[in-house]
Amino acid sequence: MPLFLELVRQLSTRDPDLARDALAGLRAYAAAPRPDAPPPPPEIARVRGACLRDHGGAGPPAVLIPSLINPPRILDLDPDVSLAAAVARMGRRSLLLDWGLARDRADLDVAGHVEHVLVPLLRELGQPPALVGYCLGGTMALAAANLIACERVATLATPWNFATYPDRSLEAIRDTWTHARAAAADLGALPMEVLQANFWSLDPQRTVAKFAEFGHLDPASPSAARFVELEDWANGGEPLPFPAARELMEDIFGRDLPGKGEWLVGGVAVTDDLPIPRLHLLAASDRIAPPATAAAGRTIAIASGHVGMVVGSARKKLHAELAGFLDSLAAGSAGR
Repeated sequence: MPLFLELVRQLSTRDPDLARDALAGLRAYAAAPRPDAPPPPPEIARVRGACLRDHGGAGPPAVLIPSLINPPRILDLDPDVSLAAAVARMGRRSLLLDWGLARDRADLDVAGHVEHVLVPLLRELGQPPALVGYCLGGTMALAAANLIACERVATLATPWNFATYPDRSLEAIRDTWTHARAAAADLGALPMEVLQANFWSLDPQRTVAKFAEFGHLDPASPSAARFVELEDWANGGEPLPFPAARELMEDIFGRDLPGKGEWLVGGVAVTDDLPIPRLHLLAASDRIAPPATAAAGRTIAIASGHVGMVVGSARKKLHAELAGFLDSLAAGSAGR
């Protein structure tokens, strides 16, 4: 909240009308009704507080892996846009990974989450699954496929070659970590608010403008309800355990260990060049995971942003491409 208000203050000197509308939108967002969340789907396996939740469907398993940074519900936001529900209609048993509480994983870095949480959960399935990873979840899915037999891997808006981020973005990440590292070490975690501030800094004008636009919506409209759902998701989530934050900031972003082929996960230098079908669905206007950061393999760019590809109108293109890739009758070489 303090950062958002600072963004509005900076903007007010050159566009006072937009700043005024943004503050009105912020008040409307704070006052918006929040319906009770539906009960979570049943879990079929649990490791270190994380679990696989069964979203239905029949056929070989497809495991959806969200980022560690935001809650998993972006992949099951509501019935109209739920990717988990869509996968269940693709001839697959749809399983969504819920990372659970950070305190249950407080000693794990990113690689440790793959080795000690994700891979053991996948072993519980008893057969090689398809993996569908979103954002950092896709990076982790590729790493897991180096350690356990998987049928195929699809990534959505996923970075692998971190050195190809724009210099401005890498500098902002370095500055954020420089200022936050000591406090995060003391807390044992990096608060979500710090990471959210970094995301906002990528496009501060758009951050303010979207609240100004929200203030003009009918509060009872589906568009307003979707905005509230998305903002609650983006501003929520567990803190990132300090070991994971340190590895993400220093080794993954800072040294590009995945892109260099030097990222060790479970003692293995993991690679994106896997002998299984792979498909990378990219958001063409993504600022959080720009297309240039994608892993090796077949890529398809979708005209959208990082989140809009999953929950916006562009999801229809994503669902169509993913359905073809996950087709259990597809040729084994598809997407390599």
